[in-house]
Amino acid sequence: MPAKKKTVFLCTECGYDSPKWMGKCPSCGAWNTMVEEVVRAAPARASAAPASVGKESRPVPLSGITQDEEERVLTGIGELDRVLGGGIVRGSMVLISGEPGIGKSTLLLQACRSLCQRGPVLYVTGEESLAQIKMRASRLGIDRDDLYILAETDLDNILLQADKLKPDYVVIDSIQTMFSGDMTSAPGSVGQVRECTMRLMQFAKTSGVPVLLVGHINKDGNIAGPKVLEHMVDTVLAFEGERHNSYRMLRASKNRFGSTNEIGLFEMTGDGLIDVPNPSAALLSGRPENASGSCVVATIEGSRPLLSEIQGLVTKSAYGSARRTSAGLDYNRAVLLLAILEKRAGLMLGAFDAYINVVGGLTLDEPAVDLGVMLAIVSSYLDRPIRHDLAVFGEVGLSGELRAVSGASQRVSELARLGFHACILPATNMNGLKAPEGLRLMPVKDIREAIKTCFETEK
Repeated sequence: MPAKKKTVFLCTECGYDSPKWMGKCPSCGAWNTMVEEVVRAAPARASAAPASVGKESRPVPLSGITQDEEERVLTGIGELDRVLGGGIVRGSMVLISGEPGIGKSTLLLQACRSLCQRGPVLYVTGEESLAQIKMRASRLGIDRDDLYILAETDLDNILLQADKLKPDYVVIDSIQTMFSGDMTSAPGSVGQVRECTMRLMQFAKTSGVPVLLVGHINKDGNIAGPKVLEHMVDTVLAFEGERHNSYRMLRASKNRFGSTNEIGLFEMTGDGLIDVPNPSAALLSGRPENASGSCVVATIEGSRPLLSEIQGLVTKSAYGSARRTSAGLDYNRAVLLLAILEKRAGLMLGAFDAYINVVGGLTLDEPAVDLGVMLAIVSSYLDRPIRHDLAVFGEVGLSGELRAVSGASQRVSELARLGFHACILPATNMNGLKAPEGLRLMPVKDIREAIKTCFETEK
C-alpha cells in the first residue's frame, strides 16, 4: 500500500507537533515558531505483531554494566583537541556551528589531514563542488589518497556510499543541506534536519564511526533548525569571531565526553587556521602606550587564564540623549556599569556618549571584567592613561563594592608570566593568595578606591 501524506506543524524551538497552526507553541510558549511540514506516514501493518525484531532489549542493573575506557583520536589540531576534551570519541557526533565564512569547513578539512593517517575519511559536501573542495585542499597543502570527497545531499546515497567505503570518519558539510527521501519537505526544514540527524546518529552509534557535522546559524546567532538537533548530538562547538579579524575562538556549549569550559584560539592565515598557543600575548600585541581608555583585564575562559584589552571611549554627546555602544560585551551589562559609575563614583556620564570595545573580536561574559570596563571608561573620561604594566580583575556590585572572583591565583600567575608589575584586585581575593615574584598586588574594596589606586599609583 503506498504511503499516505499528512501535514503537521512543528515548533522550531522544542519540536512540538500539532495538526493545525498556532501562533504560540503550547509546549515552550514561543511565538511564531510553528512551521508546516509534510511527512509521509508509514503504511498500516497487516497484523498486530510487534515492530521490533531480533534481539530483545532488557533492563540491566547498573552494577552489571561494564565501563570501557573511551577511545579518543587526536585531530592533529591542538586547540581543537583541547576543546573536545582530548580528541574525538569513537561513535560520537560533533556539531560545529558559526557565521558564514568564519572557517568551519577549513577547520574540518585541516582535521581530515591528520585523521587520514589513522584511516579513510569520507567528506560529504552539500554546498560546494568537488573542484571547490580540491581548490581549498590545495591551498591548505592537503593531498591524500585516503580522503574521499562526495558531493551529495541525498542521505540515502550518503549512507550507501559509507557502507561500501567503510570509512573511519565521516564529515557532513552541512546538515542543513541534507535531505531524506522518506520526507517530502525541503532540505533545511525542521523535519528534514531532525530526520537526517537521527539517521546519522544511528549510523554513528551502530558503526562506531565518529560523525562531524557543520551547522548553519540563523540571524539571531542560534543554530538553524530544531532545538532537538543540539540535544541529539554529543558535542556542540561554536566558532566565534569577526570575519574581518584574524582571530577565531572555538567554544564548547555541550560536551558529553569532556568539559564545556574549554576554549581554543586560532588565527586565520593564507595557509589556513593555525593554533595560538599563547593567546594572551597575541591579543595584547600592538597595544598602545600612554593612550587613555585602554585597560588590561585578566579573565578565565574554561581552565585557561586569558588577558584581554578593553577599550573605552567617552565623548561629549551631540544629540539629545547619550549613546551607549558595546562590542564584545553584553550591552545591558555595559549600561549597568555606567550607571554604577554615575551613582557610586560621581562621574556625570549622562551628557556623554560611551563606547566599549573588546580588542581581538572576543566576547567576554565573565563578571570579572567589570572592573576593567569601568576603569577604561574612567581613563577616557579623565583623559589619563593607565600605566602600561598594570592589569585588573574583579566583579563590581550595584553598591560599588568589589566582589571576589574565582581563579585569582591563575590570573596573577598569567600576569607575572607576561611581565606585568601591578594588579588591582578585590580585597576579598587576598585570603591565601601569594604574589608572584615581580608582581605587586593592590587590593581594593570598592570602585572609588580602585579609581584612586589606579590613577595615583606611580611606577
